[in-house]
Amino acid sequence: MSANPDHPAHPDHPFRSPAAVVPPATVVIVGAGPRATGLIERIAANAPELYGDGAPFELHLVDPHPPGGGRIWRPDQSPLLWMNSMAEDVTMFTDESVEREGPIRPGPSLAEWAREVRGAHEVREVRGAHEVRGAERPHALPPELAAEAAALTGRSFATRRLQSAYLRWVYERSVADLPPGTIVHEHRDRAVRVTGPRDGRQQVWLEGRTAPLTADAVILALGHLDAEPDAEQRALTAFAAEHRLVHLPPEFTADSDVSALRPGEPVIVRGLGLAFVDLMALLTEGRGGRYERGPDGELVYRPSGREPVLYAGSRRGVPYHAKIGYSLSGERPPVPRFFGPAEVDALLSRPGRPDFRRDVWPLIAKELGFAHYHRLFTAHPERVAGEWSAFEEKYAACPPGSPDLDVLVAAAVPDPADRLDLDTLDHPLAGPRFGDHEALQQALRGHIEADLARRHDPAHSPDLAVFLALLSVYGQLIRLGDIGGWWHGFFSFLASGPPGPRLEQLLALSRAGVVRFLGAETTVTTDPVRGVFRASSASVPGHAVEARALVEARLPEPTVDRSRDTLLRSLHRDGAAATPVGLLAVSPADARILDRAGRPHPRRFALGPHTDARASGAFARPRTNAPAFRQNDATARALLRCLRELSCRATVTA
Repeated sequence: MSANPDHPAHPDHPFRSPAAVVPPATVVIVGAGPRATGLIERIAANAPELYGDGAPFELHLVDPHPPGGGRIWRPDQSPLLWMNSMAEDVTMFTDESVEREGPIRPGPSLAEWAREVRGAHEVREVRGAHEVRGAERPHALPPELAAEAAALTGRSFATRRLQSAYLRWVYERSVADLPPGTIVHEHRDRAVRVTGPRDGRQQVWLEGRTAPLTADAVILALGHLDAEPDAEQRALTAFAAEHRLVHLPPEFTADSDVSALRPGEPVIVRGLGLAFVDLMALLTEGRGGRYERGPDGELVYRPSGREPVLYAGSRRGVPYHAKIGYSLSGERPPVPRFFGPAEVDALLSRPGRPDFRRDVWPLIAKELGFAHYHRLFTAHPERVAGEWSAFEEKYAACPPGSPDLDVLVAAAVPDPADRLDLDTLDHPLAGPRFGDHEALQQALRGHIEADLARRHDPAHSPDLAVFLALLSVYGQLIRLGDIGGWWHGFFSFLASGPPGPRLEQLLALSRAGVVRFLGAETTVTTDPVRGVFRASSASVPGHAVEARALVEARLPEPTVDRSRDTLLRSLHRDGAAATPVGLLAVSPADARILDRAGRPHPRRFALGPHTDARASGAFARPRTNAPAFRQNDATARALLRCLRELSCRATVTA
């Protein structure tokens, strides 16, 4: 498969008569990361039914980065950067749980693929590299990745480099499954604009090229994008420039230039999510530090002396919850129950846009509570009073958000620690105030230790039931479109946190004094007299930290108006609709881009975090009816129907 932008990746060209030609339909996909790869897999799966095995088309893939992983999952990243999902929980292939019209095409999860890699490597060792058959070639890996694959288990957290190799393999397999004769062109370019009439062929303009790609349909699968700074970030950058400070705005951590963060100096870090975890790794192990086990088994950090001191805080003041480290045994929570298709239909039938807090959140809270108490009653009956059937009947009868739910739960669940308290989960440091900075450090270490213990103890398996319910809820929410940003942060805090070993490392860094916690409701101000940034929090009244460096440890918001992606901004300028929070508006049925009158474009589609149908994560967990699979299947089928209709157009004379 060639990566040359001027040559097709697929070698088979369809036969064309020299006198009359029916031009093959042409598709341009902008973006070549996991979303584009998953879409190509669904196009290949649905093509035999909707387009015909013998009907090739041309596919142009536009992205400056290699297909499969794209920018975020590109192979040239630090080996210190991990995935935040276990290998057995990452798949690019559909299964029987996925609600879709197209066929199921099973394939290996990351963990299963790694096992196949090990098997292929063993075959090569026995036969010799010159005897390896073609089917085994996609498994060939560089030595360092082959060693990682050999050591990977289902419960391991792979490096992003290994995930990139998995995604490349999925991409190549999916391209090979396209209809015979299909030509795939890979363009290592940036698309900057799409033009063309609603009822005619589209032109995709590439940076630095005078002639556009002409397409019958265009799909945007742009992934995470850089953004122009908002007013606060512009002011902080200007202050840093004036006083010769360091300010790193929100961006993908692997792209950040952290070389300006000096050894031993304080750095204020705003954010305790996954971007912070990446930053932590790059500034500690990435600068020569190492971890060891002490005599009591506790993890100890041995500094290199090149680390800065990270003063880290956020709105909640605590890191994201660790990934759950055990599997669910027994019955899965029977969700959706109180927030499913019928409830979403009812919300959509109301006049006007539903209010999230008033109309949607009470249904979600009842759904999460149902999953929690179902698991508590069925798996831990010694901790409840009464039978599940009686509790379920009363629970179902209580209106969402009713105080009667609290009364019912208090009577049936004696220990308050066994009750689901979503407000406390969202604001873990809302009440406590600490007399000094050191007291906060001890309290935060205790919080993290308790979280690690709980997330690895099946005695708390209702937590895993709630996690599965969160996935179900996300799958329903995509039909409602733009629901604001709070939900996405809440979901990530509970369900998309770092691997447990990362929080164990954070504890070691805290004990070593390399990381210092700031607390909840962290605010950052500037001091023009002293020429420094100053951070304080509600957790330690009167305490402030000064630093000459500030890092915003988070991804930029995916808004259309502030995106640095020229294509996305030009689409909006040319009439594509944006939601109130600035996401590209698309049809929930098939991801067609909507104009400002609400009309879906017949030839333009968009998928990903820049749209109001963004799914819950980069990758799907097996057997969870993942929204991304459902979206990809629906979009692929709409695209193929469009191409089938276009294939009947008149021939043109050569």
